[in-house]
Amino acid sequence: MGLREWSMGGILLSPFLIYVLLALLLTGALRLLLRLTPLGGWIWHEALFDCALYVCVLTLVTVVLGPL
Repeated sequence: MGLREWSMGGILLSPFLIYVLLALLLTGALRLLLRLTPLGGWIWHEALFDCALYVCVLTLVTVVLGPL
């Protein structure tokens, strides 16, 4: 996909928007998986953990899909 803008109805959209949405879905799936396992009990501050997990997943998605 690369990091090139595309035009949709005269509005330029960044592919980073797709990366953000994909990272949000992956983070939600990981959080659900963590809640179903005993590892979820080890999370001290859920909001901070969610934010850090989202940033890590977004970085991973950008690195993996960025150069394509």
